[in-house]
Amino acid sequence: MSYKLREVTLPILPAGHRDIRVLHFSDLHLTPARKSEIRDIASFADLKPDLVISTGDFLAHRDAVPTVLSALGDLLDLPGLFVFGSNDYYGPKPKNPFSYLLKDHGKRKLGPDLPWQGLAKSLTALGWVDLNHSRSVIKINDTTIEARGTDDAHLDRDDYSEVSGAPDKSADLAIGVTHAPYLRIIEAMTSDELDLIFAGHTHGGQVRLPWPGGSKALTTNCDLPNWRARGLTKEAGQPWLHVSAGMGTSPFARIRVASPPEVSVLTLEAGF
Repeated sequence: MSYKLREVTLPILPAGHRDIRVLHFSDLHLTPARKSEIRDIASFADLKPDLVISTGDFLAHRDAVPTVLSALGDLLDLPGLFVFGSNDYYGPKPKNPFSYLLKDHGKRKLGPDLPWQGLAKSLTALGWVDLNHSRSVIKINDTTIEARGTDDAHLDRDDYSEVSGAPDKSADLAIGVTHAPYLRIIEAMTSDELDLIFAGHTHGGQVRLPWPGGSKALTTNCDLPNWRARGLTKEAGQPWLHVSAGMGTSPFARIRVASPPEVSVLTLEAGF
């Protein structure tokens, strides 16, 4: 395979509950031409997850909806949760790839509209839950999970007030799902005492420098601190945060340095 499998175990479930294998992927940026990535995505089903979570940016081409659905294949038979990112709404445009490393001044260079409505309709028809400004309660194994999500904060489409409030009383675990992990969303989910947040968007920094103990991200393309650019992290008083480094890149910035494409499996297990 041409991607990294990131595996982590998190003791977050109530005592006596069975493990839950969560497959978390993000930022596919698929076009019909990306044959090797399509094959990689099809292999995700071999990881045998109990729950699939996508944190957006499925698309990078107006004709890519059938490509996405075909690549996901058997994963669509499993329980799934999803939100959208900016690249699900607008196609990529040529730009200086090094601008990704510059300070974000909030200006967006948007391409043509993409058929996100068709993708949302297809995914929900197959049983996945659209969490863009929505809350849902699902049961995986013997654990009741309340999940809530926001639309993309990078395009200022987020409005956490639409899903805010204490978790459902029936829930054993409360999770948040969002594309771009801006601090305003993390802080809002912290106030509501969620347990775990899933996000993408960062590409793991996309360009990382060698650093003692591994490598260091130069950016997160949002206001999340660079040290949290990928993987599972936690700050005192906040929920756990898992950021997927993602599988793809914009077709016009196909550069990843020390940040290979990756997919994650989080094994949620009972606490001690």
